[in-house]
Amino acid sequence: MQRRRSPVFYLLAAFFGLFVLFLYGPMITIFILSLQGPEGNLTFPVRSFGFYWLGQVFQEQRVGNFIEPFQRSLLLGALVMALSVGCAVMASLAFRRRFKGSTLVFYLTISSLIVPSILISLGIGVVFQIFGIETNWFTSGLGAHLTWTLPIAFLIMIGVFNRFNPSYEEAARDLGAPGLTTFSEIVLPLIAPSVVGVGLLCFTLSYDEFTRTSLISGQYNTLPLEIFGMTTNVTSPALYAVGTLTTLFSFSMILIAFIGYSLYSRRQRQ
Repeated sequence: MQRRRSPVFYLLAAFFGLFVLFLYGPMITIFILSLQGPEGNLTFPVRSFGFYWLGQVFQEQRVGNFIEPFQRSLLLGALVMALSVGCAVMASLAFRRRFKGSTLVFYLTISSLIVPSILISLGIGVVFQIFGIETNWFTSGLGAHLTWTLPIAFLIMIGVFNRFNPSYEEAARDLGAPGLTTFSEIVLPLIAPSVVGVGLLCFTLSYDEFTRTSLISGQYNTLPLEIFGMTTNVTSPALYAVGTLTTLFSFSMILIAFIGYSLYSRRQRQ
């Protein structure tokens, strides 16, 4: 006989359903409102379904466009990802051994996470002004994003290496492998899933960042800043279409990374 489920089960199931709806409800709403015909509007009910506004994303808007800001965000996110992953891996390797002042360095590294984002943006702008350097989306924007992504990547890689078994490295050194060969042939393949995950996280954090770039972007905007600026003058579902396309782009990045890692793992096994 099957045991009868208690009322607590249905209560928790309903709570979980509301939780999922809270997470994905806004995204689903954006998807639906972006798939409208030329007569579509910004609110329900949907008048007609179509892909008209998805195509309008690639056209010139009333003020500005989405293509160039997307290219800036893509380039900035890729650079932030590469620098964050590289620096985080090297820093976490250094922290595997205790050194004098390591605790102070650790807390200084992650301290930017507790500072309000708008203050980080304001502080970077003031520093650039003091040194007479013009702020723009690339230089000052890169610095602002790294204050956000680098500590997070560093914390994750610290956790990865805390669970790493050093006996693999010791065996490689006993067999005469130099340090660089040990890292590239032993350590890196073992931590590759974490490195890929950290890279995707850093790219996403940079690609979506708004507050830390808001005061130091200069003349040209990244995609989040451009979308925010257009909310006052673009009164069409094109804004929703941008959200749909950027979400699909993020999912495609995850899929590409997964396929790439699967091929890499297969090659390693062979």
